[in-house]
Amino acid sequence: MDRLVRLKEKASNLPKTSGVYIMKDVDGNIIYIGKAKVLKNRVSQYFFNTVKQEKVMAMVNNVWDFDYILTNSELEALTLESNLIKDNQPFYNILLKDGKNHPYIKIDLKKDYPVIELTRVLKHDGAKYFGPYFGIINGREVLNIINTTFMVRDCKYSFGKGKFLKRPCLNYEMGQCLAPCVNKVTKEEYRRELDKVIDFLNGNTKDIKELLLKKMQTCVELEQFEKAMVYRDNIKMLDYLDSKVITEINKNIDIDVFGYAFNGFDSVVSVLVVRGGKILGLNNYSLSNISDKYETLMQFIPRYYNEFSIPPKNIYVEEIDNDVISEYLSGFVDYKVNVVTPIKGTNKHLINMANDNAKEYLEKSLDKIKTEKDKTVGALELLKKDLNLKEIPYRIEGYDISHISGTNKVASMVVFVNGVKASKEYRKFVIKTVEGNNDFACMKEVLTRRLSNTTKSFSKLPNLILIDGGMGQLAYANSVLQDLGFDIDIISLAKREEEVYKPNSNTPIVLSRSHYGLKLLQKVRDESHRFAITFHRQKRTKSMLKSELKNIVGVGESTINKLLEKFKNIDNIKQAEISELVINGINKKTAQNIYNYFHKN
Repeated sequence: MDRLVRLKEKASNLPKTSGVYIMKDVDGNIIYIGKAKVLKNRVSQYFFNTVKQEKVMAMVNNVWDFDYILTNSELEALTLESNLIKDNQPFYNILLKDGKNHPYIKIDLKKDYPVIELTRVLKHDGAKYFGPYFGIINGREVLNIINTTFMVRDCKYSFGKGKFLKRPCLNYEMGQCLAPCVNKVTKEEYRRELDKVIDFLNGNTKDIKELLLKKMQTCVELEQFEKAMVYRDNIKMLDYLDSKVITEINKNIDIDVFGYAFNGFDSVVSVLVVRGGKILGLNNYSLSNISDKYETLMQFIPRYYNEFSIPPKNIYVEEIDNDVISEYLSGFVDYKVNVVTPIKGTNKHLINMANDNAKEYLEKSLDKIKTEKDKTVGALELLKKDLNLKEIPYRIEGYDISHISGTNKVASMVVFVNGVKASKEYRKFVIKTVEGNNDFACMKEVLTRRLSNTTKSFSKLPNLILIDGGMGQLAYANSVLQDLGFDIDIISLAKREEEVYKPNSNTPIVLSRSHYGLKLLQKVRDESHRFAITFHRQKRTKSMLKSELKNIVGVGESTINKLLEKFKNIDNIKQAEISELVINGINKKTAQNIYNYFHKN
């Protein structure tokens, strides 16, 4: 039966209920995931004669089959879709290319004497997060204002088991800390000072500006001009913050405003960040997707808050299912997230501002967006065509071996998904079975271990394996695939001439030095080499350290491992006092021996 006829028939038989659909290519690779209120209507649109964007047609032409999962509600479908996209990273789904984890200021009020810290890692841990800070409004500068104005601690003392220090640090002497570390302040008094910080972070700059002005004037009178300049710069930052106030809205309101622009092929989402009634900044995301505006925003917003931010209490956006997004995001936090589509006034103006910014970014960044696409998804399509691969190499795994004269042999596995590094999926290998200097045998061992492992860590198979080396290295590696029965494309890239070799061929494939596919292969090869070299150096350093520690009387393998776990390196062990060396499993006599060994003179 013709592919399209078969897909139309299957789509026609879908139920009229909510769910998630999963598009697959001829090799079973997941290439697109979407959700629908009515599965039958949504999926049928792909295969019947409706007008489609060029990118949608490209995806449809690659669909061989599709699966679907029924859900009880659209919220359930949205949650499932978001999780599946995150786990599988399909080729035609949204790629958040320009996203950055901007800094937040974190205050953990569950602790007795919280320290105020800057973080880029957002956790649903009950702490208060303020921000994000980006652009001209620098999170580090905001933190400096807090530390120079309020009497809260900026140290890392942990207050373990209720212990206090014997004397306070210099900040207390300078009048910049209440010194909870020496029990000079009650929890209630410290919390009142902390509430002033929270009030400032919520947008009240009037009191802090007056305080900074007094401090600056005092410093000038005392001729402490450098310190006065610090206060002056802090006041300038507050003036800039105040200049971003939107006078027509509540000063305590926090809003994220989503704008959208599309030129027929590429799209951009802009996120305007309003905190405490002030515009903190705007971030733009160029997207590689095949969806319309509604579906793009329905996919983008959950991923944005999963990966980059914490939802505020208010979100302004056009043309989506507000109630579903609201319920979904409210599940992340302990308050209701209101998703609103403004139709007039200041709030509508904010939507227009975000849309205008998205349009401007799209118009000015077309070359950048195209180049980025050429280097990633475009490069994958070129590699399939010019190397005559079985399928688009959505997942490339690169391998390299590192050692010195056959000692401390290790290997690396790096992973690129959709042309982009997937660092969390990198793996290290210690060579276990190969004696001496034999890179071919090392590569064979590593690939055998990797491809024989079907656990969760290695559940995703590559579409393309890249070996650093020539024909000999490739032949050994390919024998593993044949022995284990895997039909996976495998190539090698020789360094000197940058020639690509395929199994069972003595003739290399020569790609132009400007070929984006070759540039991607070089990036994978260089990354695998870097990762292997780094691991080898770590292992060699650890071996040298172990060798030296074994010279100490009473120190064996178990003691060495405990020392390394606590002190990490030889310098820390050398600088440790005897009392610090007495840890679980190391008695005072052994600690004395270790100390004496490094303090002979």
